[in-house]
Amino acid sequence: MIYIFIKVVITSLLIVSIAELSKRSSLIGALLASLPLTSVLAMFWLYIDTQDVGKVADLATGIFWMVIPSLVFFVSLPLLLKAGINFYLSMGFSLSATAGCYFIMIFILKYFDIKL
Repeated sequence: MIYIFIKVVITSLLIVSIAELSKRSSLIGALLASLPLTSVLAMFWLYIDTQDVGKVADLATGIFWMVIPSLVFFVSLPLLLKAGINFYLSMGFSLSATAGCYFIMIFILKYFDIKL
């Protein structure tokens, strides 16, 4: 139980740190947020928990394929906000569009027999 608590604290501190640094510099916040820190932490936690490099490799492959549709979020959100659309509406639409793109990507990967 302590191990899970440590994982939650480390991961939470990372996210809060990025949010706080973004208040001072959007460039530094963007740089830190764009790094695959969450993915790297997930891979560390997975390896420590399972000692299974195959599972880590599968996770890395899945992350690669899911990064592509996630780009829709980072294109649509700033476009909607700059068009003057309400923050919450822009966020909701961008998240919905991204979720739709995830489903499309999963369908395409299954069509080409790429297993995640």
